[in-house]
Amino acid sequence: MMKKGEKAKSQMRPGTLFFVLGITIAIIGGLIYGEKLNIVLSSVLIVLGIIVGLHNVTLKETNSFLLATISLVIISSLGRALLSQIPTIGNYIEGILFSIMTFVVPAAIIVALKSIISLAEEVI
Repeated sequence: MMKKGEKAKSQMRPGTLFFVLGITIAIIGGLIYGEKLNIVLSSVLIVLGIIVGLHNVTLKETNSFLLATISLVIISSLGRALLSQIPTIGNYIEGILFSIMTFVVPAAIIVALKSIISLAEEVI
């Protein structure tokens, strides 16, 4: 029997589903289009990133999320140039990292803004 406040493992938050969908689309889009994302794929990834930022990250998770996001963006930015030099698969890896950044950066912006608003409310 579940205790009060526990969720069944089969019940996922909608934000979690959007996150999994966004990462999946980013990986597939990165493999198909490489670094040259088309406007539709970019728009979908940005919208999904905004949704994840609005619905998936609680104030308690903000610091961990932003630290992970900053790490991912820095590593992806620096690693893309290096990994693109690998014959055959380098371009695919570069495209995947670029797509993931296209998805994650809008989420990070939303979470950072929510954090700033929360901090401002505490001061007022």
